[in-house]
Amino acid sequence: MILNGLDNFLANAPTLGPVPQVAVPNEAPDELDLSALPRPDGVSLPTGGGGGGVPAIGGLSTADAELFRGVIAKYFAEDVALANVPADQKDDVTPSKGDCIFKDNGFGIGIPETEQVRNLRYDEADTLNTTEIRKQFPILDQKVNGHDLVWFDNGATTQKPLRVIDGIAHFYKTDYSNIHRGAHTLAARSTDQYEGAREKVARFINASAKENILFVRGTTEGINLVAQTFGHKFLEEGDNVIVSTLDHHANIVPWQQVCKERKAELRAIPIDRNGDLILSELERLISPRTKFISVGHVNNTFGTINDVQSIIRTAHAHNIPVLIDGAQSIAHTKVDVQQLDCDFFVFSGHKIYGPSGIGVVYGKKEWLEQLPPWQGGGNMIKDVTIEHTEFNVPPMRFEAGTPNIADAIGLGYALDFVQSVGIHNIERHEHELTEYARQQIGRIPGITIMGNPKKRVSVISLDIPGIPAPEVGQLLDKEGIAVRAGHHCAQPALRALGYEMSVRPTFAVYNTREEVDRLVVALQKIVRDVEHRP
Repeated sequence: MILNGLDNFLANAPTLGPVPQVAVPNEAPDELDLSALPRPDGVSLPTGGGGGGVPAIGGLSTADAELFRGVIAKYFAEDVALANVPADQKDDVTPSKGDCIFKDNGFGIGIPETEQVRNLRYDEADTLNTTEIRKQFPILDQKVNGHDLVWFDNGATTQKPLRVIDGIAHFYKTDYSNIHRGAHTLAARSTDQYEGAREKVARFINASAKENILFVRGTTEGINLVAQTFGHKFLEEGDNVIVSTLDHHANIVPWQQVCKERKAELRAIPIDRNGDLILSELERLISPRTKFISVGHVNNTFGTINDVQSIIRTAHAHNIPVLIDGAQSIAHTKVDVQQLDCDFFVFSGHKIYGPSGIGVVYGKKEWLEQLPPWQGGGNMIKDVTIEHTEFNVPPMRFEAGTPNIADAIGLGYALDFVQSVGIHNIERHEHELTEYARQQIGRIPGITIMGNPKKRVSVISLDIPGIPAPEVGQLLDKEGIAVRAGHHCAQPALRALGYEMSVRPTFAVYNTREEVDRLVVALQKIVRDVEHRP
């Protein structure tokens, strides 16, 4: 028997080559033979366009379905349109319009279905199809204070697509169990989906293996994990750790604490008036006692994209490991941890359209194997006696107790969504929107845009003299516009440019120029009202 719909689908796409014949046993779905399918690793698949859909596939085990999803994804995901492009040019090529989204088939994976396929990537004007994208985010379809909601608080957290919401609900309705050690069907299903999410993360950031991926509660916990485990093992009195003035408090305070405890020094790379790091100072800060460098990939206040590859090269020339805080970069630009050559990379699920309470630490194998556990409990052990404990191997060593199973799976759905749109397309859309917003807001007399970094993502920080940032935020809320107003856990960065707080609109894949125009009109009204205050 041929896998339902696959033969018809491939037959209607002649550039995909011969139809793979896949035997599906009628009564032994767990023994499904996928050997005839092209594997996602190590095989160059032919270029193909979209068009037909594949019905949902029944009778697959979760593990086999996940592998099958990876194969089908090769025909639709971003890199398929680039199959014949030289490797060093792929980042500069826009994927084809044939790509489509994936519909969950009940196995915690995505398979395109004829009635569900929508082209999220392009509209008739050859721009990102925000109309279709917005339909995936039900929370946006509401009014706040009598106005259509405009969500410009994406730097704090992104909203969730139906794929994530429905996927988590489906898991709780049909599959929920604790994982890894259960001897029953639901435990197997839950374990497969949880570990499948780990594999999705590894593929998304191009980790060499899923064992490089640790699940934590978020970026903050991830940095604390590395700071505490590395600091307790390697930091000694008189050593130093380097961070940057642009960093979020979550990448300053944990290192500050461990340095204080170990009687080490915390140093910081300074910034210039544009909000760029002064990287020429890095060599001066490095000494023979420098044990670690931890910096943000993207600043959350000015949107600065730091030259982390240069930082990593400099650090490695001195045999210093590097952690990259990717909380503000993961949803906005392509991340390849092997290309970066970072030793650790951390990010939060809620910043990339996934659930809150789940995050990721990527670590190179050689470092994870050296670091001690951070917490003790179940799962992180091999053997326990009253006198001694033998610890498990990574990643289990760092995942004590019952993990956040459902939200890890939800993060996997979020990464599916991002891949369905294409990270390069998201980056282009957000860049165009940000530059348009900077241009329009810059024309309003009385408003200062903080910083002007050379490379930046979709963040703008504003100051209106004479009116506190929280009040501006409240006035915008009356117009249905949600922004962040405060110090954004980035006080060193703001103070370096002479500010204490800012009003910060941040943009995401579902935002539009029309929403920016509403923000501009609302800001103009606020400035006029300030001018007429007694």
